[in-house]
Amino acid sequence: MKLLKIEDYCGHFLAENGSYEPIDKISKEDLLRLVNASLGDEEVEFDEYDEASVKNHAHQVIYKSVVRKLISLRERRQEFTDEAARLYLEDYERYKVESTG
Repeated sequence: MKLLKIEDYCGHFLAENGSYEPIDKISKEDLLRLVNASLGDEEVEFDEYDEASVKNHAHQVIYKSVVRKLISLRERRQEFTDEAARLYLEDYERYKVESTG
């Protein structure tokens, strides 16, 4: 699934309804959904950022930042999964001890 793409010299993101919206219209909820998709098991892709292919300056800044962060998250997703598992394990172990004592 392609989360970010460059088309007609503008950056776009995959909206919840499945259409692509201009990157400058992205909301916190949209970002969270893209982060969750990037950390998930499904294969995701992004158009590579290229300043020459994005003419709108606002789109350049936003697209460049978002694509770099999502790629970084995607590369580190196993690290996040392991850390979350450790946190839940600590809480589970503490709860288990408290409930038996």
